[in-house]
Amino acid sequence: QVQLVESGGGLVQAGGSLRLSCVASGGTFSSYDMGWFRQAPGKEREFVAAISWSGGSTVYADSGKGRFTISRDNAKNTVYLQMNSLKPEDTAVYYCAIRTTIGTMNRRAYGYWGQGTQVTVSS
Repeated sequence: QVQLVESGGGLVQAGGSLRLSCVASGGTFSSYDMGWFRQAPGKEREFVAAISWSGGSTVYADSGKGRFTISRDNAKNTVYLQMNSLKPEDTAVYYCAIRTTIGTMNRRAYGYWGQGTQVTVSS
């Protein structure tokens, strides 16, 4: 059974940086397209970034373009989200997920999810 475990969240001041990690186990990580999503209180879970199985293709939501970078290390079964120039509106629980059907930016296309890691950006 596939499991995803996120880490790296925390409290940071506006303008600061965080790097989130997501370690996968129980499957063939190198064959999975991966995504990061986030959910703020009272809001729907939204797409942040995605990366193809090889790392050769990435997609970003407009909210993170130029500030966030998704990457992966298939030897470590890990996907990362480097977040720079953080803003208070980036505050949310961040989730990594495995895409299981068509729809890179659609949360319903992802069939396996981690438990999430909290990111709080203070102003």
